[in-house]
Amino acid sequence: MSSSSRVALVTGGERGLGAAAAKALRDAGFEVAASYLGGDKADAFHKATGIPVFEWDVSDFDACGAGIARVEEELGPIDVLVNNAGVNKDRMLHKMDRADWDAVIDVDLGSMFNMCRHIIPGMRKREYGRVINISSVNAANGQAGQTNYCAAKAGVEGFTRALARESVFKGITVNAISPGYVETAMVTAMPQKIIDNIVAQIPVGRLGQPDEIAHWVRLLASEDAGFVTGATFPINGGLRMG
Repeated sequence: MSSSSRVALVTGGERGLGAAAAKALRDAGFEVAASYLGGDKADAFHKATGIPVFEWDVSDFDACGAGIARVEEELGPIDVLVNNAGVNKDRMLHKMDRADWDAVIDVDLGSMFNMCRHIIPGMRKREYGRVINISSVNAANGQAGQTNYCAAKAGVEGFTRALARESVFKGITVNAISPGYVETAMVTAMPQKIIDNIVAQIPVGRLGQPDEIAHWVRLLASEDAGFVTGATFPINGGLRMG
């Protein structure tokens, strides 16, 4: 089956890395849907790209089930899932509220279960699937003020390896991408002094671009990626090597 017959869903797909991934998959011939929650970019994204958008909270298990059902009713069974949606609520642990911890864990890690639990059974039945989870360089590096975010993203990588082992015999690959610092709204909202300090630590000497991450999403979603599973791809400009 060619990519033009495959359906891909990108969570948090209307902005930043998600938008780049959704457009890359569309350009590769996939039927693409993007989920989002709130904000004012979804309508503009849909008008600009033609990619249908669906609103739900990925931290809500039942909302994920209902949202996935809407996508499949409109586009067909989901063959490619890109778990990209995420939030950050940075604060040193001794000042962090439990609500800030829970919000990041529930969205960045809990959504992995919420989305995959609803989609994996269909992939297993059809004996085909691609699951691509977005982690972060800070899952391995650690970062002050991000105990919640780093814990969640490290969990994403463990989740990826375990689900890969469960799914490989059903024709499903499960991989993660671990981006470094990429020029998105989340990063560019930081003070310029902090951005300059980050760039000074990146061997290639610049922030990454969303399209550079989207290239790897497209590759892992392809028919040609059937021999790679349980892997985490560090796309970080050399910030973390080895």
